[in-house]
This record gives sequence, C-alpha cells and structure tokens, in this order.
Amino acid sequence: MLKVKLTNLINQTDLDITDKQVDQLVAYVELLDKWNKAYNLTSVRDPKEMVVKHIMDSLVVSPYLQTVEGIADNFIDVGTGPGLPGIPLAIINPQKNFTLLDSLGKRIRFITQVKHELKLNNVTPLQSRVEDHQGEYVGVISRAFASISDMVNWSHHLLHTKGKFFALKGQIDQEEIEALPNFVKVEQTHTLHVPELVGERHLVLLSKA
Repeated sequence: MLKVKLTNLINQTDLDITDKQVDQLVAYVELLDKWNKAYNLTSVRDPKEMVVKHIMDSLVVSPYLQTVEGIADNFIDVGTGPGLPGIPLAIINPQKNFTLLDSLGKRIRFITQVKHELKLNNVTPLQSRVEDHQGEYVGVISRAFASISDMVNWSHHLLHTKGKFFALKGQIDQEEIEALPNFVKVEQTHTLHVPELVGERHLVLLSKA
C-alpha cells in the first residue's frame, strides 16, 4: 500500500529512483511509524501522510545537491530530527555521504537503528550541538531551523568555502532574507513541487560571501 502510494508520487516528479530504493524508503517510514509510538519522533502519525510530508518533501531537494570538483561529497543535515531530509537523500544518493546531526539522543538512536537495518553505509549519525561539531562539508542542509539566520550563524564553520547552505522553507519571508548576516549571500531560490503537499515549499541556496 505504502509502496504503491510512494511510487505514484515519485512518478509525478523527474526523480530517478530504483525499486530497491523505494523499498528502503518504505522501510524507513515503517520504522518511523513503529518508533514514533514510543519516542514521539514526529507529529505526523499516519504513515501515508509521512510519505508526502516527510519522504517526498525530502526527495525533491536531491536534484540540487551539487558536486564540487576536488571536494569530497560530504553533506551534513543539521537538526535532522528523525533523519529528515538526510535519510531519504542518503537512500537515493548512495555515492554521497551524509552526517545526520541532532542534539537529542533518542533521535540519534533511531537513526542508528535505521542505518543498521537499511544498511546505509553512507550515513553517519551524530549526537551533538551544531556549534560544538567540527568538520568541513560541501553542503549544510536543514529543514528544521526556525530561521535561516540561525542556521547560518550556528553552522557557518562547517561549510567549505566552495560549499552551499540548503535551507528548506515553507513560504519565504523577505524580512528574514534581509536579516541575513553579511558573511552569506543568497545564490538561488527554488520553488519545490511536492506532490499532494498542501502549502508552499522552497529551497534557499546560500554561499559564503
């Protein structure tokens, strides 16, 4: 049932996803649903809604994950929660590496279990505060931060000089853009089409100024 729904949604996009990857995405939703009952990992309770609001909402970012010559394909999902968008992106981009960072132990325990069960060798779960972690990444991704300013202020030390911030937002607030610190610049803004999702979704790409 979930596989049919997810396949139908993917077919409404230009994403190229294998049957095995669809199975992994469905298995992730089933694990999220199972663990959610005890760990309260997401406010979305219906697995069919998770497919739209979590899986598809994450997958549509994939075409924008750039590769920079001479830099390892290492991405970090800051404030990943139960692994969003990091887990879905890791499943359909096995050649890229994803560090999934969150400060809450229960979320990292869940992600560790997902990594083990789905054999996701390109996922590194990490329990830490963003500002305490050290590393260098070609992409810093977030869909959970309250504001883009918070995201870039707390994680700018993690971004390679040629890398990009990937900020997933609903509506874009022009005041929020104007309030950004002067060490970053907005490169592009993309309207994301998420099949069956009510409301706007945008991706804001930023780089170091």
